[in-house]
Amino acid sequence: MTFWSDVSTYGPGFMAAAWTVLWVTILTILLSWVCGLAAALGQRSHFKVVRASAAFYIWFIRGTPALIQIFIVYFGLPQLGIRLSPFTAGVLALGVNSGSYVAEIIRSGLSAIPRGQMESSLAMGFSPAQTMRTIILPQVFRIILPALTNEAISILKNTSLLSTITVVELTLYAQTLISATFRPFDFYIAVAVIYLVLTSMLTQLASWLERRYGKLS
Repeated sequence: MTFWSDVSTYGPGFMAAAWTVLWVTILTILLSWVCGLAAALGQRSHFKVVRASAAFYIWFIRGTPALIQIFIVYFGLPQLGIRLSPFTAGVLALGVNSGSYVAEIIRSGLSAIPRGQMESSLAMGFSPAQTMRTIILPQVFRIILPALTNEAISILKNTSLLSTITVVELTLYAQTLISATFRPFDFYIAVAVIYLVLTSMLTQLASWLERRYGKLS
């Protein structure tokens, strides 16, 4: 009776918090791919300033904690006149953070493509942008798909950090219930189970994508 009573009482709140986690994860993944692709291609630029900027971005973000980056975006940017909602600040901070890791994943994928493919495409009249978009990047995507999957799962779990800036996701919702009921074991276990379900769903989706689009062994 207590279990079903808890489900009916707290279930809708957990569902809403889980939905927030999914939205943050999806938006963060998209932003991280944009940042990662820009940084990876920036490292291959002919312009020294672009290469240096991409290298600094990867070095700084990978070398500092994600939690500090979240605080910089949410608490620090208002000093510069930039005020963001907790949700927007969280997505931005996590996306920029993950983008530095995606950049290294893409860079490793680009390194696996024979340089002769670019040269052959240029000789056939393709522009560098056309070659990258239609020939190189599709192959890179198939190569790096497993690594992108791991990074996406890390993003999903890192959404718990956003509880520190009042985003009402699973962790903050559980903490609110715990402060009212003094039942930390019950609610933290519930959060762990929900995260396990979400990561399992993401893993299954990634496995399907790998079977359909992944690199043939």
